[in-house]
Amino acid sequence: MSSTVQSHIRSTLRQFLDSEASGGLILMAVAALAIVVANSPVAETYFHALHVYLGPLSIQHWINDALMSVFFLLVGLEIKREMLDGQLSSWSRRILPGAAAAGGMAVPALIYIGFNLGDPSTLRGWAIPTATDIAFALGVLSLLGDRVPTSLKIFLAALAIIDDLGAVIVIAAFYTANVNFLALAAAAVVIGNLIILNRAGVKNIWAYLGLGVLLWIAVFLSGIHATLAGVVLALAIPLKVTPARRRRRMRNRRYTDWSMRFRSPSHSLSCRCSASQTPASPSRARP
Repeated sequence: MSSTVQSHIRSTLRQFLDSEASGGLILMAVAALAIVVANSPVAETYFHALHVYLGPLSIQHWINDALMSVFFLLVGLEIKREMLDGQLSSWSRRILPGAAAAGGMAVPALIYIGFNLGDPSTLRGWAIPTATDIAFALGVLSLLGDRVPTSLKIFLAALAIIDDLGAVIVIAAFYTANVNFLALAAAAVVIGNLIILNRAGVKNIWAYLGLGVLLWIAVFLSGIHATLAGVVLALAIPLKVTPARRRRRMRNRRYTDWSMRFRSPSHSLSCRCSASQTPASPSRARP
């Protein structure tokens, strides 16, 4: 292959990865691949591979709990920036995504209940439609690229993260049979230390990340979905709006975009294949 052809391929690939739509396109392609894999002769092999352990967790848990927590941390930081100096900087602007998230949980649940009133065995799955797949939602929106205003992206991100947190709370309250209260107490202690660091004005990011790892372990062991740790850590990390930080906002947003490109396809492939294997049911893994 000539150097000219190689250079053209690299340039085309770079342009694709730099485009806003690349994350959504990769996500759609992997979702389609998941459906094909789940209905192919290699489905059993793939399902088995998802449950292969790498250290203390299976591959599926590393994807759904670890990578997802990092994604929620980055999205949470983006939302916090907008709350300090952006689209969500006033309470009047925060009400709309909050109300939309509440409606996005309540209305699907009521519709589900309406269709399943006569069957108690399926009625208990009312929480299944309450969750929004934040990475999938943002991935689909990214297909429109820069034709979508930033305010709409922030609105959807805020709506989805509130919706997902609500779904986690619903699962913890109604579907988690064996909550480890000792682990929850440990998580509360870690959160207390994060608050102390924040109030003391500690700026060392490694101190927060170290406590964040401990928080993730505690929340995971408690039986509640570990993504909650990513959101809590994002709220605890101090952010001060300055002209320099404002100039870096677009550059920092690229980290969130790349996290979505990496985390979303892997999560999509795992979840779509698993959903094709077994009927959906409320569980720790998401409603």
